[in-house]
Amino acid sequence: MTIAVEANAAPAARPAASAKARSAYPSWFYLPAAIIYGVLFLLPTVASLFFSLTRWTLFEAQFIGLDNFAQFFKEPFLVKGLTNTLIYGVVTSSLKVVLGMLLALLLTSDIIGRGYLRAVVFFPVLVSTIGVGITFTVMMHPTQGIINETIALFGLKGPGWLTDPRFALMSVALVDVWKGVGLATVIYIAGVVSIPQDYFEAAKIDGATSWQNFWAITLPLLRPATVTVVTLSLIGGLRSFDIIWAMTKGGPGFTSDVIASVIYKQYQAGFYGLSTAGNVVLFVLVAIIIVPLSIWFNRREIEQ
Repeated sequence: MTIAVEANAAPAARPAASAKARSAYPSWFYLPAAIIYGVLFLLPTVASLFFSLTRWTLFEAQFIGLDNFAQFFKEPFLVKGLTNTLIYGVVTSSLKVVLGMLLALLLTSDIIGRGYLRAVVFFPVLVSTIGVGITFTVMMHPTQGIINETIALFGLKGPGWLTDPRFALMSVALVDVWKGVGLATVIYIAGVVSIPQDYFEAAKIDGATSWQNFWAITLPLLRPATVTVVTLSLIGGLRSFDIIWAMTKGGPGFTSDVIASVIYKQYQAGFYGLSTAGNVVLFVLVAIIIVPLSIWFNRREIEQ
């Protein structure tokens, strides 16, 4: 009788034991991470929102409501920085996606020196951004730079890459792409090598061409890599500052200014409330673009 009771009681005890097993760590294990997240992210975010509504110095703050935001969107150079930020983010992220995918397809094919070429493509990612900016500033000098001197060998006159308002922003964007495309390539390489070869063997039996293989197999199965590259590149492009400041400082004039460089200039000039409002605008801009984009990508991935 005792044995039968114990046997019947055992199944009832299992759900509690399995539920307990699912919680591998107690809740208070998450407390250090929550404290760090709150101190380093939530607290500065709330403080920025408050100080964006004030005219403040290091010693006092005067509440002025939304005046900083109204002034931000009234100043032409601030609106120009916002427009340039959007252009810069879209151009750099698009080129990184396209070039990263093409380079990944090349560097996963049977070519000589594949490992060496992978290292060469990824090397710029490891170099200091400021160092890259200074180097390309010298190379893009309108009269003494190696790029224009090379162009002159063909009897042509190179433009002022960083001094002509028509080319300054795009010149910096291309340098940014050169530096960051290696990371996109590595992500795409990981995606390409993870595709099962069975798909390509079946397509070969059906007589599919290389283009059909790419369009029907490679491109759809690279969706997770594409989502990662688009998200990282777009966030980086919208928040870019260091390479722009190293190469043009937002010039000539305000033609290559982005929100981050405008914010820095406002801090330098002592307009702390206005620059903090710019930080909030940048935060909202990134959130408005990235959050819906991530939701859309995830929804498409679930549907497939």
